Amino acid sequence: MSESEPLTGEALALDLVNTRPLSGDGRVDLLGTPRQLSRWLALEADRLEEGDAGEEPGAGELVAVHAVRGYTEAVVRALLDAAEPPAAALRGLTEAQRAAPAVRELGWDGTAVTAVPRRTGPLGVRVAAALAEAAVELLTDPAIGRLKECEADGCVMVFLPAHPRRRWCSPARCGNRARVARYYQRHSVAREPRC
Repeated sequence: MSESEPLTGEALALDLVNTRPLSGDGRVDLLGTPRQLSRWLALEADRLEEGDAGEEPGAGELVAVHAVRGYTEAVVRALLDAAEPPAAALRGLTEAQRAAPAVRELGWDGTAVTAVPRRTGPLGVRVAAALAEAAVELLTDPAIGRLKECEADGCVMVFLPAHPRRRWCSPARCGNRARVARYYQRHSVAREPRC
């Protein structure tokens, strides 16, 4: 897994927040272009409404998604600091949902009535609403109390640990880096000449 690939597998809202990792040059935006947003939507397609990952996003979609990401990150960082979330961020998430509310569209699958949530409007508004809704679900879930930031030096990724001893955003990224650093530290101390 490369540093330029988005980290996925957490709650959708955390996957969104984690699209701004830290590099040697500061924060990097893994959703900085419409093409990058399109790839990320494809990675998250199973958690978005059908069709949202298939349309090609443009600059307007980037603005809408970046706004929801900013609001979500502001609330998440406040919660990590045991502080009150910014009212503007909470309002922003509410407004993003309000712009394209989900309506449960009824259908028949041959044996039973089905209800599939659907949103109307431009792609950016629909995706932003879905991401804001995912943020609301996460932020109001009691599990949010377990929210952690990766313990690796220079990592700003956040996650909800399934296991209480989890310390890193990803065993393949930061976990491996930390293990290699510990190994190097142990072996470099052992090689030092004794006086």
